[in-house]
Amino acid sequence: MLEQLKALAKEAGKIFLEAVSAEVTAKEGVGNFVTDYDIRVQELIYSRLKQIHPDAVLMGEEDEDHTADLSGDCFIVDPLDGTQNFINGYRHSAVSIGMTRAGEPVLGVVYNPYMDELFWAEKGKGAYCNGKPIHTSAAPLSESVLLFGCSSYNREQTELTFRLLRQLFDQALDLRSSGSAALDLCYVASGRVNLFFEYQLSPWDYCAGSLILTEAGGFASQWNGGKLDLEQGGSVLAAGPNAYAAALQTACAVLA
Repeated sequence: MLEQLKALAKEAGKIFLEAVSAEVTAKEGVGNFVTDYDIRVQELIYSRLKQIHPDAVLMGEEDEDHTADLSGDCFIVDPLDGTQNFINGYRHSAVSIGMTRAGEPVLGVVYNPYMDELFWAEKGKGAYCNGKPIHTSAAPLSESVLLFGCSSYNREQTELTFRLLRQLFDQALDLRSSGSAALDLCYVASGRVNLFFEYQLSPWDYCAGSLILTEAGGFASQWNGGKLDLEQGGSVLAAGPNAYAAALQTACAVLA
């Protein structure tokens, strides 16, 4: 099944590259948009997934109803992670397909068609990018480059986000913001950066990427140390093994 998901992610990603102009519709929240390409890609992925695993439940960003039964097998899909980047021609977006079994991620595939980079992981079998094993950085927080998301759809959370950003930046080397949580998690997994955080994300933003990260040797949780929520969504703090504890302590202090 993993090989089928990898092929599907690449097929879906090709649609990004064909884009000329997109029809954009606003959703709830500041700067929250959907394009006809988001919908087109999700429809393709869903049609293929129903063939690959007819008994699995499907959950995707562009569904009208985001409730799903996670007791069996479930695919959690972000057809176009980084929609604002896509709209602006900032070529940094991804297809993300995760599969859970009894509520736990077991397969994850993230594809960036602009870089032709395919990240994947299967539970217990390591993480890979274009066929090569990847691993998180062993750097401590003091030697880390950070990635963060602003939770821009929920502006009431901005103050908390930037409070943690300031605290972590003071302990680290530098910071970046890319606009794609799925790719951010993969970049932590591959050691390109050493930490990613965002206060409010949805399950499709991190289901696949969090498995890739943990299979690469990293840690991922909510800001309070709790397990990532694959039903409702929530905060994400993800880091390499030697930066995670210090980052978690800082996040808990900010929340207190």
